Amino acid sequence: MNMLKQFPFIIFLLSASTSFAGEQDTSSFAAPASRYGIGNYRSLRAQKDDADLKHVEFGVRYMPTFSSMDFNTYDNGVVEGTVTMSQGFGVMVGLNFTKNIGVQGEINYYQANQQYKDRNFTNDVTVNYVNIPLLLSLNTNKAAMVNLNIVAGPQFGLNVGSKFSSSGNESSDTARATVALKKGDIGFAYGAGLEFALSKNHNIRLDVGYRGFFGLVDMDATTNDQGTYNVVVSASRKTYGGYAGLTFLF
Repeated sequence: MNMLKQFPFIIFLLSASTSFAGEQDTSSFAAPASRYGIGNYRSLRAQKDDADLKHVEFGVRYMPTFSSMDFNTYDNGVVEGTVTMSQGFGVMVGLNFTKNIGVQGEINYYQANQQYKDRNFTNDVTVNYVNIPLLLSLNTNKAAMVNLNIVAGPQFGLNVGSKFSSSGNESSDTARATVALKKGDIGFAYGAGLEFALSKNHNIRLDVGYRGFFGLVDMDATTNDQGTYNVVVSASRKTYGGYAGLTFLF
């Protein structure tokens, strides 16, 4: 009987609380939704990536390089060289302005070896080059676990030594073959790569990729020695290769 007497009072309390909830200001609930919207989340994520970005990097690489050279013969003919793989090694230093844009400089060494036949002789040519590319680097996200990059820029090449050897039957030729190359050249380097983070804070990375080079000047030089001819055909240098190494970000 007491419950029946209290029933109207309970109904009054429920209706009052419903009315109070309907009249509350919902702006306090809208603020968090606006604050943590998709656009703002992306902005906050970008700020975090920039905060995690390491601006300086250093790397070491193994760089197998493929190239070919054509050669002049004793009687002014031309022998087309075959593509051969040369062992190469390099170091790089990079500066990352943002997670997407940076620059890098490299010092890379490789030794090009070619063999060709001229009459009864088998000739071997070896040329050593140091390449110094200066590259603009564009990245998907340098602070991420996996980063895709493309690079392009000028490359300066230094000829640091060459060698010519020949084996075969004796000949009565009076002209002697020699390798005459310019001391340096310049061209355009380009490539792409993938980086995989190996550490929790992404500062140690496995770096693999492709690198190409197209020379803009002929690599042969004029020989002034009497009784000699240059075996190197007048042509610009072109190389293609890959690389694999480690990079460390600071």
